[in-house]
Amino acid sequence: MPMIETPDGPVWRRRTTRRELAIWLGWLIGVAIVVYAWIPISDKTIWFFVQDAGTQALDIGARMVPPKFSYMEKLWIPIWDTINIATIGTVIALIIAVPVAFAAARNTTPHPVVRAVALFVIVSSRSVNSLIWALMLVFIFGPGVLAGTIAIGLRSIGFCAKLLYESIEEIDHSQVEAIEATGASRAQQILFGIVPQVLPTFAGVGVFRWDINIRESTILGLVGAGGIGLQLNGSINTLAWTQVSMILLVILATVIVSEWISARIRHAII
Repeated sequence: MPMIETPDGPVWRRRTTRRELAIWLGWLIGVAIVVYAWIPISDKTIWFFVQDAGTQALDIGARMVPPKFSYMEKLWIPIWDTINIATIGTVIALIIAVPVAFAAARNTTPHPVVRAVALFVIVSSRSVNSLIWALMLVFIFGPGVLAGTIAIGLRSIGFCAKLLYESIEEIDHSQVEAIEATGASRAQQILFGIVPQVLPTFAGVGVFRWDINIRESTILGLVGAGGIGLQLNGSINTLAWTQVSMILLVILATVIVSEWISARIRHAII
């Protein structure tokens, strides 16, 4: 440590460690990123409206009370459509995700090229939000439940396949080797040595993704992909705030019930 002179006499000064320098450098980089990102946010924000945001929020909140409970009779079919979108979309995703997962796992893929394609499918599915999928599919299939269902399915493939192929790679290989020692074919090794080990993961991932899809499917109607989001979008556009509050209550109740169901199923599986 270097020695420096002070009015009280010479003292030893501790050197700054590399770890401390790295921490300071990280803070400086973080501040620079925040400042750089804030410039376009500030330029493209109308601060007059931001200053009035609190008053507007209180005004809308007052208009939403009490909810229009009589509107519930028009929400039964849309909420049923929302549940169907999530359920069928999850089933579609699982059907496609299983072969993709086996193709992506190192210990089951037939060829490195096949694995690269499977990983590309997984990354592509996970990179595009369900709303974007729905927006594109509405132009292809037209507005309605079909576009929403396919959007949920396409979005869920990557999520399910990623967790499944990671589970396949982490299996107990001794069981597969024991089956291989009996002279079993490659298909039999997968069927009797790998599949039983990943079945709990498959069931858990399916239920977990269905729970997520219930939430995502409630907003697909904002782009015309069916479900209760369609009523929510229409009510907001017509400033029917009592209907909006009723729809939000229905969405909240649906999410709570789906969470309870998925938790019970996962508990039963585990």
